[in-house]
Amino acid sequence: MKHNHIKISKFLSLILRHKPQTIGIQLDKEGWTSIDILLQKANKRFPGLNREILYQVVAQNDKKRFSLNEDKTLIRASQGHSVKVDLGYQEQKPPAILYHGTIAKFLPVIQEQGLLKMQRHHVHLSEDIETATKVGSRRGKPVILTIDAKKMHESDIKFYRSQNGVWLTDHVPSLYIKI
Repeated sequence: MKHNHIKISKFLSLILRHKPQTIGIQLDKEGWTSIDILLQKANKRFPGLNREILYQVVAQNDKKRFSLNEDKTLIRASQGHSVKVDLGYQEQKPPAILYHGTIAKFLPVIQEQGLLKMQRHHVHLSEDIETATKVGSRRGKPVILTIDAKKMHESDIKFYRSQNGVWLTDHVPSLYIKI
């Protein structure tokens, strides 16, 4: 059952962050979609997927990638969208140091251009090395970048914090990055 939860979680990430059209759903401007419609459309790929299983997948996701509204009728991804949504994040003062996990092959571009959001809405940063290591490990041997978030903030670069604790910014210039 846990294995199915991982597959369901990856599927939800795909449709709630990048390709809702894959199953014919629409996200509202804030990224929400109806759980009833999601379950109806997703059942073609995951027969037997119901509210109970969906709530378990959301609750057990180690990165807290998904959010439910108060009455548990709507679901959305917490961050990481490549589709246009407004998650309503308010600017916040970050901790002095943040981290980003990557791999060695990206270092030359990062040293030249800094961290870019690419197709996502923001660059994702973490408060701890463990999370950054986990993120960097997805593509190979991780390299952990230390970000001087305090100096960035003092230079009027905006930061936001998602509901699951990921720090977000539009760009991290290379002068604030230590490898």
